[in-house]
Amino acid sequence: MPAPAASSPAAPSDEVAALRHQVSELAAEVEHLKLLVAKYRHLHFGRRAEPWPAEGQLDLPLCLQPQPLPPKAPAPDSSPCPAPRPSRKRRPFPDSLPRETIHHLPEHTRCPCCGGTFKPLGEEVSEMLEYVPASYKVIRHVRPKLACARCDHIAQADAPARPIPRGIAGPALLAHVLVGKFCDHLPLYRQSAIYARSGLTLERSLLADWVAQCHTLLTPLVDALGRHVMAAGKIHADDTPLPVLSPGKGQTKTARLWAYVRDDRPAASTDPPAVWFAYSENRKGIHPRAHLSRFKGILQADAYAGFDALFTRGEIVEAACWAHVRRKFYDIHRAQASPLAAEALTRIQALYAIEAQARGEPPSVRQALRQPARPLLEELHQWLKAQSLRVSRKSALMEAIGYALNHWPALIRYSTDGRIEIDNNAAERALRAVAIGRKNFLFAGSDAGGERAAAMYSLIGTATLNGLDPEAYLREVLGRIAEHPINRIEELLPWHLLPAQELPKAA
Repeated sequence: MPAPAASSPAAPSDEVAALRHQVSELAAEVEHLKLLVAKYRHLHFGRRAEPWPAEGQLDLPLCLQPQPLPPKAPAPDSSPCPAPRPSRKRRPFPDSLPRETIHHLPEHTRCPCCGGTFKPLGEEVSEMLEYVPASYKVIRHVRPKLACARCDHIAQADAPARPIPRGIAGPALLAHVLVGKFCDHLPLYRQSAIYARSGLTLERSLLADWVAQCHTLLTPLVDALGRHVMAAGKIHADDTPLPVLSPGKGQTKTARLWAYVRDDRPAASTDPPAVWFAYSENRKGIHPRAHLSRFKGILQADAYAGFDALFTRGEIVEAACWAHVRRKFYDIHRAQASPLAAEALTRIQALYAIEAQARGEPPSVRQALRQPARPLLEELHQWLKAQSLRVSRKSALMEAIGYALNHWPALIRYSTDGRIEIDNNAAERALRAVAIGRKNFLFAGSDAGGERAAAMYSLIGTATLNGLDPEAYLREVLGRIAEHPINRIEELLPWHLLPAQELPKAA
């Protein structure tokens, strides 16, 4: 039987092509890793703002290569004197602050020169802001028993309702604890130490029990808030991770807080804005589908795949976010100074310039003002498709271009519907409080803690959106809700509770 023929060695040209392909793959991977390093370095050490045009790019036209900057004028022989710094004008203190007047009289009651008497000539008044430490008081509820002189009847007033049955905390103290934890981001153990400096022994376990009791009391109000949000014709949605302690494992799991925002004020709507938070143990798509089961309208969100099943029903219309598209190109330009990313940013900036004119107008006017954006969007679409044929398939730039092209119909929907915003920043602003608090309390103690956080973020966020002081709002709610009829719970929503002049405005 003849021996098999030996395989012929690969041609040198094939080996060179394979090596070139390998070098190209490694170079693309290096660029991708550099982008990740720059992104995470900026995340930890850089500022959060994303200014554009960037320094040195103020005159960047819509072309592939940036034009050279004009030559600098020669410095004059004698440098001019620096302009004087403008004096800072102090803002007056609010009139609502109490004033304490201290009169400072001269040391002498008569003129030290001639011994004559003084007469008023005017006065100079200066104000200084001072801090008064927080004070606490004990309210004693005394209910005398009165007996009838003729019969055995005994009369006594009913005990006043308390937010927590048989609890020692009043509505103002409970509101202070809730706002301290979920608005000012003070963990309960820090609050316990603050109270201890005032001579009050309030253990962290006691404060945690108060939060749990308040959550039970306020749950019907949070449910009413959720119904108000889901009754809108358009809402913004986004989510953020929330570390939660996993019992028995000695570690944390990554749960989710979902934010659903109803805010049509940019479209000149008078409907009160609101935000409703929901908690889930993970990021599976079944959770947003359950949250939005009653919603019909426009959903403005990012490109999370868990929302896709909602759009197939036909009752929910997808609107995408240009801020997400812009951020991808901005990260590339910041890390690599890519001229293609710079041009994409300049084109997107032109869309936002048009949007600035439409903000605050009714939907019909907004739709008319957005007409100039349509040709810009078409030019941007053609430019993105052309660049997708030129750049490497595995580059970060191709990922940004592909993201925009894959969601193009949802991205341009805002240009034909005045109700839709250009981006999803309303939901991202609502989640900012969660992101700040997450750095302070590190993790939630349990799934129940995540549910409580979602409820409190909902009430505090909605009060802030309506221009109210969250602590004043919760103080009023906790003082009334124990005796309020459950079938009229909507009356305790921020825009129904008190006239605007009676609740302090949010700072």
